[in-house]
Amino acid sequence: MQKILVSACLAGLPVRYDGRAKTIRNALWQRWSDEGRLVIVCPEVAGGFDTPRRPAEIQLRRSGDDVLAAAATIEDNVGADVTAMFVAGARSALDQAQAHGCRYALLADGSPSCGSGFLYDGTFSGTMHSGAGVTAALLRQHGIVVFAPAQIEDLAARIAHDEAGN
Repeated sequence: MQKILVSACLAGLPVRYDGRAKTIRNALWQRWSDEGRLVIVCPEVAGGFDTPRRPAEIQLRRSGDDVLAAAATIEDNVGADVTAMFVAGARSALDQAQAHGCRYALLADGSPSCGSGFLYDGTFSGTMHSGAGVTAALLRQHGIVVFAPAQIEDLAARIAHDEAGN
């Protein structure tokens, strides 16, 4: 049985920057939970952040790959550089994924950690651009396939396909 690394906020834990969750409630999630497939992590908490915390964004419309390559930084909304904590959290999430043999991840989109399809542009204006956060980028660099909540059906199909040996 394939395990899935999941953002803790999607599991209902109030760990987002604003102290809230982004709980997923559907039959697939419930089945995977009942089967013991879910490995729950919050990279930001693992990296040392408190909850709640100041919002943070990858600067200059860059992505998690740029952060990992030391070509971009992550700042909170008062200008503090919080890059090291995001990178530490991403490494912790990767460690958990590898320890549990996760081949897939389901991460909250938009986050400078977990975003897999879009991110905020670093201006704190609500403007988004395509890209991945630090954790999503690091997981992908290590062969873990990352999905956003809007892709949960795609994740289910991928798991079914892989478990059938196709």
